[in-house]
Amino acid sequence: MADPAIPHAEQLRARFGDKIAECIEHVYEVATPEITLVVAPENLLEVARALREEAPFRYEQLIDLCGVDYLSYGQVEWDTEDASGEGFSRGVEGEGAGRFDWASRPESTLQPRRFASVIHLQSVHHNRRLRLRCFAPHGGLPVVPSVIELWPVANWFEREAFDLFGIVYEGHPDLRRILTDYGFVGHPFRKDFPLVGNVEVRYDAEQGRVVYQPVTIEPRVTVPRVIRRDSRREQARSESAAQTAGK
Repeated sequence: MADPAIPHAEQLRARFGDKIAECIEHVYEVATPEITLVVAPENLLEVARALREEAPFRYEQLIDLCGVDYLSYGQVEWDTEDASGEGFSRGVEGEGAGRFDWASRPESTLQPRRFASVIHLQSVHHNRRLRLRCFAPHGGLPVVPSVIELWPVANWFEREAFDLFGIVYEGHPDLRRILTDYGFVGHPFRKDFPLVGNVEVRYDAEQGRVVYQPVTIEPRVTVPRVIRRDSRREQARSESAAQTAGK
């Protein structure tokens, strides 16, 4: 059984060693930190199986799986820690990914690996949650292992990440699109997916059929993206400090 006297992050580091690239603790104003394990594709299934089956962990439930595109991470529209106390309601001009030509696309220096598959696990037995992040080695054709053999519920989650981000899940028994229309070209959640010049689909009641028309959504970034260590708490702390100083 897990020793409650040993922090969970230390248990994970001791068990997996160099099988994990990083063990990141996000410390909030709660009793236990939020933990992210970064795992290379070649180690993902071994680590995931141990997390599910071994008594100190017992992460029997997969609650979410999604893709992430880190293209342009930390650039252009991003505000960094300077924005921590300023709130989230500011509109900004769209200058980042999705609004540029391919030759001038931004390349992130903060995160050189572009695509990641992120798995959220829950241990009902230990009342804990854990995040697994697996970066695809190549951005041109992102491939990571499927975890269906361990958590069958991942089936549709992996199909969604494949459809929207183009992440290929090796070993998936039926990897095909799940949300986009038949014949759709590209992956709409990639940050270099063109927001103008494409067509959209709608049902025309007068014609009694599906019709294609130019995209009617104007690209605009309404909320800037912010990099901060404690995104859920910084604004509250800043407001609390300001109120205290004003008394």
